[in-house]
Amino acid sequence: MQPHLILVAHFDYQTMTTQSSISKRLDSLYEFDREPVTKNKLQGIGNFLGMYAGEHVAGTEFVIGMLFVAHGVSVRDMFLGGVIGNILAICSWAFLTAPIAVKVRLSLYWQLKKICGSMLVFIYNIVNALMFCFLAGAMVAVAATAVGIPFGIQMPALHDLLPNSIGWVLTVLGVGAVITVMAILGFDALARFAKVAAPWMFLIFVAAAIAVLPKLGVAPGSGNFWEVARESIWTGVAKEGQSQFSIWHVIFFSWLANAAMHLGMSDLTILRYARKWQYGFSSAVGMFLGHYVAWIASGILYAAAHSDAPGVVAYEAIGLAGAICVVIAGWTTANPTLYRAGMALQVATGWSRWKVTLLAGAITTTAAMFPALVMKLLDFVALYGLVLIPMGAVILADYYFIPRMGLQSYYAEKKKIDFNMAAAGTWFLMLALALFMNFYFKIELYFLPAPVWIISLGLYLLFSKLYQKETKSQTA
Repeated sequence: MQPHLILVAHFDYQTMTTQSSISKRLDSLYEFDREPVTKNKLQGIGNFLGMYAGEHVAGTEFVIGMLFVAHGVSVRDMFLGGVIGNILAICSWAFLTAPIAVKVRLSLYWQLKKICGSMLVFIYNIVNALMFCFLAGAMVAVAATAVGIPFGIQMPALHDLLPNSIGWVLTVLGVGAVITVMAILGFDALARFAKVAAPWMFLIFVAAAIAVLPKLGVAPGSGNFWEVARESIWTGVAKEGQSQFSIWHVIFFSWLANAAMHLGMSDLTILRYARKWQYGFSSAVGMFLGHYVAWIASGILYAAAHSDAPGVVAYEAIGLAGAICVVIAGWTTANPTLYRAGMALQVATGWSRWKVTLLAGAITTTAAMFPALVMKLLDFVALYGLVLIPMGAVILADYYFIPRMGLQSYYAEKKKIDFNMAAAGTWFLMLALALFMNFYFKIELYFLPAPVWIISLGLYLLFSKLYQKETKSQTA
C-alpha cells in the first residue's frame, strides 16, 4: 500500500475509534435514559407544579427584577409586558415541548442522538456544559453578595465588569468551593431541601417588598401604590450607563428567558414523565410566582435600597432573613446547575464524575469573580437561549414535518451516521447569522431567539431534503 494511502487509512481508523469512544462515553453517561419512560414511571401533576415552583424562585430573580428597574422599564410595561411574555412562555411549554415529550418519552439527549448523531451531540453537550457553568457562576456571585456582608467587603456596582476588590475574589472563592463540594457529593437531600425552601423563599420575596413600601412612600390604606410605582420604582427612565427598555423588552425577555427549556426542548427530559401533555401548563406556577411576582418584588426592593448587590438589597429590606434567602436562592440554583455541567463535561474528558465536576466548579468560580456575569445577566440569559434553541427547532421539525415531506426522521440512527450535516449546518449557520445581526445591525439579543427558532425550522427542512437526497444517491 502506498504511504499516503496508509496515512489516510490510519486517519480513518483513528476517526472511527474516536467516534466509537465518544459514543461509548455518551452511552455510559446516559445509561438510564436510553428507552422511553414506561407507564408505571409516569408522575402526577403535583410533582410538576412543585418542580416548576422550586426551579423558578431562584437567585436569578433577585437580579432580573433589579435590572428591569435599572433599564428604565415603566410601571405599565412591567406589569402588562410581564403578563404577555409569561403567557407566551407557558404556551411554548404546553403546546410545543410537552406534546412531543409525552408521545416520544425520550430525554433531550436521546432525541438529539437519534437525529444528529453522537459527534454532533458531543459538541452540543460541551456548549451546554459551558453555558451551565456560566449560569451557575452568576448564582455563586449572587450568593457571595450576601455572604460578604458580615466581612464588609466592597460589593460590585451596576457598572463593574471586573473584580473590584480582593475581598470580593476571596468571598467568591469560598462560596464557589462550598458549592462545588456539594455538587461533587451529589447530596439527594439538596433536591429535597430546594423543594422545601422554595415556598419560604417566595414568601421572603413578597414580605420584603411589602416591608419596604412605606420607605418608598406607600402609606397603608392610601391607595397610592401606582403613583409611587410610577414615580419611584418603574420610572421609565434608565439609570446612567444602562440602555432604555420598552414593553417589547419585557415581553420578549419574559417569554424567552427560559427559551432553552421550551423552544430549545431541554424540558423533554422532565416532561416525558408527565401523564398528559396538558401538564406543560404547570409551568404557569413558575412563570407567575417565580418570575412575574418575584421580579416585581425584586424591583421594589431595589428601588428602596442603596446598593446594586442583591444580598445587600435584601439585607437592607428585612435584615438577616433577606441575606439568608439570597444565599439559599443562589445555592439551590447553582448546585444542580453545576452538577449537570459536570455530567455534560464527562463526555469530553472521560474522567470520573467528581473530577469533571471539580473542573466545572473551577470554571464556574472563575466566571463568578467577574461582576459582569451578574450585571449583564439579562444579556447572558438571552444568549443562552439563542445558542441552544436551533436544536429545539431541529427536534420539532424532525418530529412533525420531516415524515410529511417523505423524508426519514431519526436520520442519524437509521443511517448509522455520527454527524448529521443538515442539523449541524442549521445550528452553526443560525448562530453565525444571529451574531452577525447583533454586532452589525445592533439588534439586541432579547429579540433574536424567536426569529432564529422560526428560521431554523425552515432551514433544517431544506437542508434535510438536500442532505438525504445526496446521501441516498451516494449509497445507490
